[in-house]
Amino acid sequence: MLRDHALPDLSGSTVVVTGASGGIGAGVAARFADAGAAVVVHHHRSAAAAAEVVEGIGRRGGRAVAAQADVTDPAACAAVMDVAVERFGRLDAVVAAAGIQPVAELETMDVASWRAVVDTNATGSFVTVQSAAARMRAAGGSITVIASIEGSRPARSHAHYASAKAAVIMLARAGALEYGQHGIRVNTVSPGLVRRPGIEGGWPDGVASWRGAAPLGRLGEPSDIGDACVFLASPMARWVSGHDLVVDGGMSAVPAW
Repeated sequence: MLRDHALPDLSGSTVVVTGASGGIGAGVAARFADAGAAVVVHHHRSAAAAAEVVEGIGRRGGRAVAAQADVTDPAACAAVMDVAVERFGRLDAVVAAAGIQPVAELETMDVASWRAVVDTNATGSFVTVQSAAARMRAAGGSITVIASIEGSRPARSHAHYASAKAAVIMLARAGALEYGQHGIRVNTVSPGLVRRPGIEGGWPDGVASWRGAAPLGRLGEPSDIGDACVFLASPMARWVSGHDLVVDGGMSAVPAW
């Protein structure tokens, strides 16, 4: 594979990326492959999309394999970590990118909607962190959870999502505190608005508002988030743990008044 020399060299390492069948997760998986890592591409129900990600990595000369699991199920999530060791001989990094982002007004939100978002985003991240750390205790490693700028600045109709993302930021800090003794670093990456298929046509006002307000004047790309995750998994971040790395084009610096 022609490695991207703009990235840290992760040749010989293995990463598991949950939620890697599309969106941010697929972008993260691709950038780890570009850095030289072997990638376990996790999906829940999107086998065809995960296969496309694996095929794309393979076309560029990289190594990848798909793995299916419900990340809220501890046994199933642990099995995904085992795929990394069984197929590539080791597990060096995990990125927990699995999540959902529905829209619902707080006033009319029902408990089932709340639980679905919190369970997928927060509980799934908890199970992923716990499963990853159990397999990294001997040799250490890096765990990164995809959070959001909404973990500190909620958007309307996202009470469940913002609450779950706030929870995973604290989860990572707690993980950094408890797992550091084993050489395991735990961090979060908090993206701003990231491009996805159809977003400009489906939400033109929101996209225009973001572009007009963001200091860097554009939406994020999945590769922007992937590069941040690669950095956190690399030796360059060897003394970084318990940190929330905000990747939002400067939006967090924009005053609200």
